This record gives sequence, structure tokens and C-alpha cells, in this order.
Amino acid sequence: MEGESRRKIKERFGLKKDIFKEFLAEFLGIFVLILFGCGSVAQAVLSKGALGEPLTIHVGFTLGVMMAVYMAGGVSGAHVNPAVSLAMVILGKLPLKKFPVYIVAQFLGAFAGSCAVYGLYYDALMDYTGGEFVVTGANATANIFASYPAKHLSVLNGLVDQVIATGALILCILAITDRKNIGAPKGMEPLCIGLIIMAIGVSMGLNCGYPINPARDLGPRVFTAIAGWGMEVFRAGGCWWWIPVAGPMVGGAVGAGVYFLFVELHHPEPEKQENNIQDKYEIITMT
Repeated sequence: MEGESRRKIKERFGLKKDIFKEFLAEFLGIFVLILFGCGSVAQAVLSKGALGEPLTIHVGFTLGVMMAVYMAGGVSGAHVNPAVSLAMVILGKLPLKKFPVYIVAQFLGAFAGSCAVYGLYYDALMDYTGGEFVVTGANATANIFASYPAKHLSVLNGLVDQVIATGALILCILAITDRKNIGAPKGMEPLCIGLIIMAIGVSMGLNCGYPINPARDLGPRVFTAIAGWGMEVFRAGGCWWWIPVAGPMVGGAVGAGVYFLFVELHHPEPEKQENNIQDKYEIITMT
């Protein structure tokens, strides 16, 4: 009876078109990424370091990405990052017509994840800020949700930072998922991809906190602009906001191109089907 009831529910409410399934998977995947990632930042900031530090933030984002890939990987590929989606389009692994759908899902999921973190820590935010949300300075809380540059960082260096970090991310993802390379054991890809985030976090986080994901940065930034931090979130850091949007997209394209030119292009081609048929024929005649 239970199985019959579930079948009827699936027939009535189950999505038939793949693109809608992929939209929901991307939305949910990045929602979880933001919930764990930005949640770990919120815990560190609002506890004034008592319950968090840079390492716990790295772990939060690592596990967030890993769970997102486990959750959405079998449906959409779990890009959860417009830069990854762009790389897949460039390499012909994602149809161009699906690209805008993925992007919208990722931005909306990141925005919704920010809403969840805000709701989860609302009382703590009020206690920490006294109801005054500040973007920069000692009591800043906007950095819970989006990235802001360190004082030493120039616009050009910030752009280079994001291109290199995102390019490294794409290179490693392509290597892990490349079945003609060593790759990762089946089912272990999410763990390996999560460890890429850890590696980037501990090696490239000084300048601006390794956003490396336009949706992860811009979606929460738009949320903070609406939720009380105001338009200063776009003006801060010399109008920094566009760097973690444009930089990762360039990095995604560069990473895809480099992996293709240095590795994927040189994979040996499988034997032609005709040769296989001929070999089989020769074996049969010899026996």
C-alpha cells in the first residue's frame, strides 16, 4: 500500500523534464553549500572567535561543497558554481541552452541559503550588532555572507587572485572527473572536490577569502543589501563586488582551456569500431 501511494504521488508531482530536475538540484546544492559555509563564518564572527576560526571556516565550506556534490551530482552534475558551468559549456559537457537555467538556479539557491543563515543567527546578529549592520570595520558582519578585500589588496591583484584560484579549482575538478585519466574512485568524487576547496582555502585565502564562485558571492551580497546592510555592500573595497563575479568566470574559462590543451586533447582515441569488428572476425575464423 505504501509503495502504491508513493508511486501515485510520484506520477502526480514528479517532474518529467530533466531541465526542471537539474534546476532544483543546483538550487538545493548551493543552498546547502551556503548554509554550511556561511554558517561557519557566522559562528566564528558572532562568537568573536570562541566557536570558530579560519580552519573551521575552511572545514565548513569543504563539507558544504562535498554535501552539495553528493546531493546534486547524480541529477545535474552539481556544478553549484557558474564558473564550473561555463567550463562545462566550453568543453561541450553542458548544452549552451541549459547554461542560463543553471546560473539562475545557482544564484537563487545562494540567496535562499543566505536567508537561512540570517534566520538561524538572527538573535546572535542582533546581540552582536545592536541592530546596526556594518559592512566594514571592527564590527563588520557583511563579511559573513560575501567576500571583501584585505586592506593590502588592489583591484588588479584581486582579479588575478580570483582567476588563478578558480582556474585551479576547474583544473582539479576536470582531473577528478576525467574517466580517461586516473580520476577518483566512483562515489568518492564529492570528497575529492571538497578537498580542493580545503586546499584553496589554506593556500589562497589571505587576499579576499577565496570566493571563487560568482553565485556564492553575489547572491548573498544582494541579500545583505536588502536585509539591512544597504548599498554599501557594493561600494565597499572600491566597488569590489564585481571582482568575485568576473574573476571566477575568467578563471573558469582559463582552467577549462588549460586542462583541454595540456591533458584532455592528448588522450589516446579508442579504437575504431570497424577495427574491433575486424579483430573479432579474425579471431572467429582462426578458431
